[in-house]
Amino acid sequence: MSVGARGSPAALQILASRISAGAFAAGACLNLAFAPFGWWPIAVLAPAVLFALIRGLPPRRAFGAGAAFGAGLFAFGTYWLYTCLHVFGLVPIWLTIILQAALIGAMSAYFALVCYLANRFWLKAGATRAWLVLPVLWVLAEWLRGWVLSGFPWLSLGYAMIDSPLRGWAPLFGVYGVTWAAVTIAAALNGLLMPAVSTAQRLAALGAIVASFLVPGLLGGHAWTRTLGPPIAVAAVQGAVPQDQKWQAKNLDETMERYSTLTAQAWGARLIVWPEASLPILANEIPDYLRDLQTLGRAHAADFAIGLVNFQPEAKRYFNGLLVLSDAGGGWYYKRHLVPFGEYFPVPAFVRSWLRLMSLPYDDITPGSEHQPVLSAAGQKLGLTICYEDAFGSQQLRVLRDATLLINVTNNAWYGDSSAPHQHLQIARMRALEAGRFLVRAANDGITAVIGPHGEIVARLPQFRQAVLRADVRPMTGLTPYARFGNYPVVAGAALLLGLAGWRRRQGV
Repeated sequence: MSVGARGSPAALQILASRISAGAFAAGACLNLAFAPFGWWPIAVLAPAVLFALIRGLPPRRAFGAGAAFGAGLFAFGTYWLYTCLHVFGLVPIWLTIILQAALIGAMSAYFALVCYLANRFWLKAGATRAWLVLPVLWVLAEWLRGWVLSGFPWLSLGYAMIDSPLRGWAPLFGVYGVTWAAVTIAAALNGLLMPAVSTAQRLAALGAIVASFLVPGLLGGHAWTRTLGPPIAVAAVQGAVPQDQKWQAKNLDETMERYSTLTAQAWGARLIVWPEASLPILANEIPDYLRDLQTLGRAHAADFAIGLVNFQPEAKRYFNGLLVLSDAGGGWYYKRHLVPFGEYFPVPAFVRSWLRLMSLPYDDITPGSEHQPVLSAAGQKLGLTICYEDAFGSQQLRVLRDATLLINVTNNAWYGDSSAPHQHLQIARMRALEAGRFLVRAANDGITAVIGPHGEIVARLPQFRQAVLRADVRPMTGLTPYARFGNYPVVAGAALLLGLAGWRRRQGV
């Protein structure tokens, strides 16, 4: 008999409230698995708690528990949006609250749907529910929220595992493969700890846990990519310009001088990287400054990758760009995946006009083409991303066939002293691990870092400090299985297993 069929309505309501509170607490605690805390075992325990809480619940109550779990995760995991939108973005506080609530609600719906579907069609405990339904639905939900309505893959479970043994799944199947392994272990824990479970089922659960950890360890020694030539010296400049001062006209000269001074400390590097929108001026307004910079670079055998906003007067379009100053293969890369309500407003024109009166940006940023040429600097083919783009790993796969070095520039000053820059660094580490390449990351006020091909931090700067990070990186070539096939194996495998679960349900298994 299910939980929903027992007890008085008042008792059931109390029980439902307690389950929702427990699910909310589990979702909130899941944030401790992500940076800056990094307590990765919680990324297994929190889903296991949710699975235990919804066990035997009627679908409607399971839906509520899943929604509460998602609300706990995203209410605490994206609190920094208040700083981004209201403090620095000057969005009215009432609109900030609405936007944050809408995001939390939308993200919570994915968890609610996972729990509803599991209990609507596979309520009975058993192998199908444990090994097929719960992990598969979770992975598909993460994949969907990574692209539906522009996507928001932040706080995907796999990122919390970047320092765990499960990280070894990433070069094979990407971040969603890591998520799958983690959720499978969570389901197995339920099999181990739940009462009235046979010895065979407990042994199967234990075997699944051991295999999830053991397989990536056995494959960890395989080199999917290889070095291509000697190491090269790189430098990443961290200007540490406060966001609330950056675009004030009186600070323009000081900011430009700051970057010139820091760049002088970087001579000797073959490639010097400046962060996203590093100078508070349009690129087309400073041609002499950029020309002089390139001339200095030639004198010191250095190329540049510089984050700047560019304006095309003839088309009246703004681009968030990365300008590569190199005599061989230089040019512009324009950001393709823009941030809703940050770089463009997905609202009707009359609403956008009103928002501009509230001190929001005057014009939308235009997205770059999906097919841009691969740029070169310091003798390397560059895989370029700007800020939030690095959260969309599958969109970078095409360039990996040529790129020998990854570059990401960002401006995490929007988030203040919050968890967001640390979470963003985790995401960048996952991209390097998936691709098997070094990644140079330049951030305005942190976290500037050089990441190795195994997702390890090679060097990093402290936040909120003007400094130059120097390191040696090795050009890499070759393709990991994930770089070759992307998310297709995970999505196709999940769909097939979900179909198998449906077939077993019809067979009454």
